[in-house]
Amino acid sequence: MSATKTLSTAWRILSQLRHDHRTLALIIFIPSILLTIFRFVFQNQQPVFQAIAPQFLGIFPLIIMFIVTSVAMLRERRTGTLDRLMTMPISKADLVLGYMLAFSLLALTQVALACVVLLGFLDVPVAGSTLQVVLAALIAAMLGTALGLFVSAFASSEFQAVQFMPAFVLPQLLLCGLFAARADMARPLQWLANVLPMTYSVDAMKQVTLHTGWTSEFLQDVAIVSVYVIGVLVLGALTIRRQEA
Repeated sequence: MSATKTLSTAWRILSQLRHDHRTLALIIFIPSILLTIFRFVFQNQQPVFQAIAPQFLGIFPLIIMFIVTSVAMLRERRTGTLDRLMTMPISKADLVLGYMLAFSLLALTQVALACVVLLGFLDVPVAGSTLQVVLAALIAAMLGTALGLFVSAFASSEFQAVQFMPAFVLPQLLLCGLFAARADMARPLQWLANVLPMTYSVDAMKQVTLHTGWTSEFLQDVAIVSVYVIGVLVLGALTIRRQEA
């Protein structure tokens, strides 16, 4: 791996996205807009909204980054850009890390704005610090980016890439403990929930909402999601391939 090549890849992706205003708007503004809509869904149930809104900050960035990254990476392959890059002295790891770095920088902007909206404009109280909220949301967004890079290798069109969302994201959304406590689920579903990364992203936000300081549970949740990010990136580097004729 080469830091120079990784940075060059990240710069190229950011330069391309700078001219794609719709994608930038999707990445940066949609989570904040969804949180705002969600607030008025619970117009007369403010305590309910305040209790569960931070957990959605561990979900919305993941979903948005999954969709955008999977489609963007697939587009690189379909347009032949990936083929041209792979003929150059650049490793697959450099490519994947470059993408990860570029989209993580955008995710940081996304998460920072969402935190301002959640904690400021929507006035949602959390027991933990703002830094913890940002960290948990950013790790969730990075997980979505890593998953998007991974699944793009198995799609042959942008439509197929989006179709992977029900298989990779929706089961995690149902089992993460947002709609029902994991302890109340059927035992096989509890086992499955315990190995899905979104579970720990949502748990991290629960810890920030309920507890002050950097609790061991919060650190454990962040560490587990980080391990998933690294593992999925490795798989993404191993499965990256050229566009087939």
